[in-house]
Amino acid sequence: MIPCIFNLGTGEIIIILVVILLLFGAKRIPELARSLGKGVSSFKQGMNDAVSEINKPVDEETRKQASAAKPGAESVGSGSDPVTSGESAAPSADKKEQ
Repeated sequence: MIPCIFNLGTGEIIIILVVILLLFGAKRIPELARSLGKGVSSFKQGMNDAVSEINKPVDEETRKQASAAKPGAESVGSGSDPVTSGESAAPSADKKEQ
């Protein structure tokens, strides 16, 4: 006995399959099933890509926070940054000409 699908009995399922066979023909049904399978596969891949893209910024932010929490990491404003300590970041024009 075929299990109930969407509260359809065995007779209704057989009638639906016969109508599909008459509409598309025996040669076209495998092609339809193949394209349907490719479509479902593409949809699943798209969903996985979307989920990974959504989780990606969270992962990068978590890594940044973890690296900032390490004891060997430089703290902001420690004076080693040439811009904040008043030093010029780019070499002066006099040094380039010599």
